[in-house]
Amino acid sequence: MTTIVVVRKDNLVAIAADTQSTFGDTRLGHLHDAQPDKIFSSHGSLFGLCGSAAHDLVLQAILAKTRTLDFSNRVGIFDAFRKLHPKLKEDFFLKPEEEEDDPYESSQITALIANTHGIFGVYSMREVYEYRHYWAIGSGRDFAIGAMRAVYDDPGLSATDIARIGVEVGCEFDVGSSLPMTLQTIELAPTK
Repeated sequence: MTTIVVVRKDNLVAIAADTQSTFGDTRLGHLHDAQPDKIFSSHGSLFGLCGSAAHDLVLQAILAKTRTLDFSNRVGIFDAFRKLHPKLKEDFFLKPEEEEDDPYESSQITALIANTHGIFGVYSMREVYEYRHYWAIGSGRDFAIGAMRAVYDDPGLSATDIARIGVEVGCEFDVGSSLPMTLQTIELAPTK
């Protein structure tokens, strides 16, 4: 339950997230959560995770112990999560089971990654996508994607503006998301 978005426009990348956590029928908003920020930095990248609240601390801990990971492109990110998967199981007791007929064990993590190389999404079976313009994850994703699509081509709006709109609309219509949001930006590396 969340709304997390990434946007790439011109030479800027933005990642933004709501600040609500949900435990069954109980909502933990930013006024009661001492650390409501769902975005963290590691390996020159910004990460936003949805799913179990445990993922945040687990991924931060495992990334802090694993220095040689590449998050600069699809192949590098795939390889990073492939290397992390056994550690998630052995050191953090990940339960990799989802559906019986799944082709691979699940890492149970859905994440958006923003860095100087672009914007990426990672899904439970270590599928990695690179996005050209924008994307969203979490229970508010459909609202956020629709809102960002509606305004992306407006020349007066930056990546930051579009990310803000995505999270605001996600929070307006999704019961699992609420404001305020956190938002961070990175300039893209010059293309060669």
